[in-house]
Amino acid sequence: MSESEEIENECDSANTEEPTQCSSQAGDCNQDETTDGDQDLLAEIESLKDKVLRAEAEMQNLRRRTDKDVENAHKYGLERLVQHILPVVDSLEKALEAKTKQDDPVIEGVELTFKLLQDLMSKESIQVIDPLGEPFDPNLHEAMSMVENRELEPNSVFAVVQKGYTLNQRLVRPAMVMVTKAPNEE
Repeated sequence: MSESEEIENECDSANTEEPTQCSSQAGDCNQDETTDGDQDLLAEIESLKDKVLRAEAEMQNLRRRTDKDVENAHKYGLERLVQHILPVVDSLEKALEAKTKQDDPVIEGVELTFKLLQDLMSKESIQVIDPLGEPFDPNLHEAMSMVENRELEPNSVFAVVQKGYTLNQRLVRPAMVMVTKAPNEE
């Protein structure tokens, strides 16, 4: 008997209550195995689809985070430089406050230099925090001391020891201030 005749005999002798598939080449007559195999393949396909969707979502999230990091680097990249320049700005302000003569060419040069520095800082979105007379804000101000004062509202800035600065609305240095408090009633 040839191989194909043996396969046909096996298929004929199989249980006729269950539908069967017979292959003239393979010799596999069990439908349950192919159905289980198909279900396994479908489950594996679904699993792989899920993994692909999750990988895509992760890549989109990574792109968003990277774009945000690049945007912040552009926006706040000057922060360290600003922190190093602020003592120079403070020194120029103190020099201008201490000037004695009005027509001194050195003082005029310092004033022009200070003006150029202020213009540059404004152009780069560096804003000055000078809260004299304003209410105390712990997010922008650092209280150095509290002073009793009947003229100003309690918890307002009485004096600015050192100005503060922000870069694109992010605090670089808080303003160091003296804050008023209500006088003690004796």
